[in-house]
Amino acid sequence: MPADLTLGFIGTGQMATALARGFIQARRVTARQMVGSDPDPLARARFSKETGAQTVSQNTEVLRRARVILLATKPAQATEVLQEIRPAFTPAHLLISIAAGVSLARLEAALPAGARVVRVMPNTAALVGASATAFAAGQHATRADAALVQRLFSAVGLALPLKESLLDAVTGLSGSGPAYVCAFLEALVDGGVACGLPRTTAQQLALQTLIGTARLLQEKNLHPALLKEMVTSPGGTTIEGLHALAEGAFHGVVMNAVRRAAEKATRLGQG
Repeated sequence: MPADLTLGFIGTGQMATALARGFIQARRVTARQMVGSDPDPLARARFSKETGAQTVSQNTEVLRRARVILLATKPAQATEVLQEIRPAFTPAHLLISIAAGVSLARLEAALPAGARVVRVMPNTAALVGASATAFAAGQHATRADAALVQRLFSAVGLALPLKESLLDAVTGLSGSGPAYVCAFLEALVDGGVACGLPRTTAQQLALQTLIGTARLLQEKNLHPALLKEMVTSPGGTTIEGLHALAEGAFHGVVMNAVRRAAEKATRLGQG
């Protein structure tokens, strides 16, 4: 990373704090190279406490102190915030936006002509350094800008460059995916309880099953269908359970969840 890198966060909520901590722990930046702004004094205090970085109340002050600006506001606030900082945004600045559904075109239109912008979609697993992140560079962003973003976000998990046209699909899959996984985990636990397991035991077993399965797929580079086949014996218990999932249209329900979340992200981006 450039030794003179300065990183400013506009919005210091949970995701911004998780990213800042990840960047520091991976030695991408130091706390002294970062600054954050937020209208909520409690959010600023929490950010400072957890990262050691300074905070300010004015967004424009972040642009005065930093050259790489990470926009971490709620999507509905993004345009208003960008209009506020527009007079202070210079060709030396790079904007990285994690505002879900806010397109590169909207981001660039709200900033001066030629603004360098990269749109990023992380997920909440960034809180433990295990995010599934995708990003797309704007028309004026350089290869060095894209490389910087990839190096930063690889500090908190997987970071993949993609075409922007695919980012809403990423939002529907990995952006919203942790909620789907939790819904499945909750159902798995309830199933164990229905069969007589204590809830604590059922939760421990279900969680470890998810962790172990994901690790096995990743480390052995297995296709999910192949691992499913390995676990499923003819006439056994697993095929009986899979039959029940098929009767409930499990596969189609999950596919529809991803599609509908992606469509919602597209609508948000048009708003």
